[in-house]
Amino acid sequence: MVLASLELLREQWIRAKYERQEFIYPEKQEPYSAGYREGFLWKRGRDNGQFLSRKFVLTEREGALKYFNRNDAKEPKAVMKIEHLNATFQPAKIGHPHGLQVTYLKDNSTRNIFIYHEDGKEIVDWFNALRAARFHYLQVAFPGAGDADLVPKLSRNYLKEGYMEKTGPKQTEGFRKRWFTMDDRRLMYFKDPLDAFARGEVFIGSKESGYTVLHGFPPSTQGHHWPHGITIVTPDRKFLFACETESDQREWVAAFQKAVDRPMLPQEYAVEAHFKHKP
Repeated sequence: MVLASLELLREQWIRAKYERQEFIYPEKQEPYSAGYREGFLWKRGRDNGQFLSRKFVLTEREGALKYFNRNDAKEPKAVMKIEHLNATFQPAKIGHPHGLQVTYLKDNSTRNIFIYHEDGKEIVDWFNALRAARFHYLQVAFPGAGDADLVPKLSRNYLKEGYMEKTGPKQTEGFRKRWFTMDDRRLMYFKDPLDAFARGEVFIGSKESGYTVLHGFPPSTQGHHWPHGITIVTPDRKFLFACETESDQREWVAAFQKAVDRPMLPQEYAVEAHFKHKP
């Protein structure tokens, strides 16, 4: 997955440098740095799973990415704020070499859309346009920050993805297999990797705030089919997960531990408070 996306970006970088000479003539960067972009991308339907051509509009002035279900529609089907938007290449998951997953927040819950374009340059231009719009937003939001501080925030890859089993808060209804995505401090779980909405989310805070990651299950835990357990201790409850293999368990623990070992930023406390007040 990562190698495929890197190959696509590397190819387009080479073409941009040597064929299109975008680095010599900055005006040739206009297709993805102008602050406005519109075009048609193949988007996966939320319910039927079919990829259909949809019109997308990115407007830096409004700080939003929109898409429309019909070419003549006056109102967009969705408005995704650049402030909370992330784009990452997911060719293996989407099943297309130019597949892009875009996530955004709606009512502080994560939403996914899956898109692709047949032309590699076109999808990379969209990826760069989203990053350029994010850069503009971050420059305004953090006026004292330098480019070196802002560039890492333009887009991010997930810390870890894959299947685990989970149980509910009372730990009495047995374990169910779910697809998990670790995005910064948000651990999201889905019934299917291409679901538009997460079934639930878990906030992974820092050890200073009472979060701990443990190998294995509490004594007398039952109902799991996979043998390799993980327990995440939060200030409010314990979350139990089961991995199929020891290597999966080791990789998930490393991803969780990375979040737990990192001190929380001031804005992350507000995110944590939202999770605590979820029903």
